[in-house]
Amino acid sequence: MNATEWTYAVFGIVIVIALIFDLGLLSKRSKKVSIKQASLQTVFWVSLALGFFLFVYFENGQTKALEYISAYLMEWALSIDNIFVFILIFSYFGISEKHSNRVLLLGILLAIILRVIFITVGIAIVQRFEWVLYIFGVFLVYTGVKMFLISEENEFEPEKNSIYVFLKKIVPLTSDYGDGKFTKVINGKKYFTILFVVMIMLATTDIAFALDSIPAVFAITQTKMIIYTSNIFAVLGLRSLFFLLRGAVTKFRHLKEGIAVVLVFIGLKMLIEIFNIHLAIWVSLLVIVSCITGAVLFSIYSTRKETLRRRI
Repeated sequence: MNATEWTYAVFGIVIVIALIFDLGLLSKRSKKVSIKQASLQTVFWVSLALGFFLFVYFENGQTKALEYISAYLMEWALSIDNIFVFILIFSYFGISEKHSNRVLLLGILLAIILRVIFITVGIAIVQRFEWVLYIFGVFLVYTGVKMFLISEENEFEPEKNSIYVFLKKIVPLTSDYGDGKFTKVINGKKYFTILFVVMIMLATTDIAFALDSIPAVFAITQTKMIIYTSNIFAVLGLRSLFFLLRGAVTKFRHLKEGIAVVLVFIGLKMLIEIFNIHLAIWVSLLVIVSCITGAVLFSIYSTRKETLRRRI
């Protein structure tokens, strides 16, 4: 077994054991997830990702390890923005807390399958047509600038989501929650419940976000193992992040601007390689960490400042 095969094997074993542990010990079906439990789960998944970083460092070397942690932090930061859309979906459809855990889990597992397919196709295209990376670069710069300038009025609207509209046209739906099930028989006919709709919307919404994040990862590395593992670790942490951030949406109002700057930087990093200018991986890591940390700290500062102003 070479280093890459060994890394895949360890990654697969860790993910299976972690899911069993998470679902068996940290999660209980149809139970409300407390802030404490969500915090423990978040620490659990982040610790696993960082532990895997150490494994990659010793098994594959410093460069691959830095590529992995940069890709993971990029995906993790973008997934936080993703969480806020998840919260809007759950709020719009009125999903109760006792059903949230299961719907999130299945939606995220489906999202991982779709991401793996998406990444595999992307890698095949890049390997065959390397110039596609420059198109990715232009796309990321455009997306970053648009994200930075976009107004809050253009927020995600679940009722207008194309997947939701499409599902209403092709499958029989009921407004019932089916007592936690995805289908319900009414007058002898099978209907899909709201929980099924939400699960599909979570997975497809994640893929929509992946249109930004996966091209960004290609700017950091073209190593399949790094791309797959960083993405899967980041997405698996979405469920605990959802419960942790559910009550703190407004506290991270400037996170989008920080992510936008990162996307512009990554896009420009791709484009300057046309002139044979290559930035060291630690530069990308430093920019990602600085922008995300700065955006979070500024969000907290501005929120506290506004709270104090209201009290006065």
